[in-house]
Amino acid sequence: MNHLQESVALVDRVLGKDVIGAYLHGSAVFGGLKPASDVDVLVLSRLSMNERQRRDLLGGLLGISGSRNKARPVELIVVVQSEVRPWRSPATCDFLYGEWLRPEYEAGKVPRPEPMPDLALLITMVLAGDRPLTGPRPAQVLDPVPRSDLIRASVAGIPDLLDDLDGDTRNVLLTLARIWTTLATGHIRSKDAAADWALAQLPPEHRPVLEHARHLYLNCRYSEESWSETLRAQVRPHVDQVLAHIDRLDSQS
Repeated sequence: MNHLQESVALVDRVLGKDVIGAYLHGSAVFGGLKPASDVDVLVLSRLSMNERQRRDLLGGLLGISGSRNKARPVELIVVVQSEVRPWRSPATCDFLYGEWLRPEYEAGKVPRPEPMPDLALLITMVLAGDRPLTGPRPAQVLDPVPRSDLIRASVAGIPDLLDDLDGDTRNVLLTLARIWTTLATGHIRSKDAAADWALAQLPPEHRPVLEHARHLYLNCRYSEESWSETLRAQVRPHVDQVLAHIDRLDSQS
């Protein structure tokens, strides 16, 4: 049993009959998994999880996900159906597991319900990807997200992205390219496809850092990532250029 099957089986054991369905999204659906990609799963539930369920699901995922057992990282989100159908914004995430949160979880933190603007994007990707792991097709149990909410959710995450620019450069640049692409075209593309679209719009002097981020995404694990001083110096001017395009499109929406 691979780690994706293990994760779905764990959800079924912990949540039981409360599970409506589990849905694959992200890189596994849009463009294929890359060397550093997580496996992204959204679980739709009938009820909010109780304390024991939260601790059991967290403990199981800590053992399944990540590099310690040479498994690909899992990002798993549990959403209560009544929180997103009918759709409303901001929607609430009932449980979130991601490897970047592992230190907090190993220190004793337990995932709790909290507003999650990104759910507008994730649900849109789940509906577009149409990849149920268990349960009915997503269009039978989820409502589409209005374009205005999709745009609002895309832009809302920018301040947090900029805070991570130095430590997670490749993903921040690729995510900004995706936000720009989404606002301009109305479609959420894979990170590399969004980079291809953005590169075609950028003047030559602002392309090298995004080209490098795309190369890293397609070919390198995080441990293999490197940035020259020349490229580092070009990151902020590139970001300023992309943000100007995003601001212009956002003001028109």
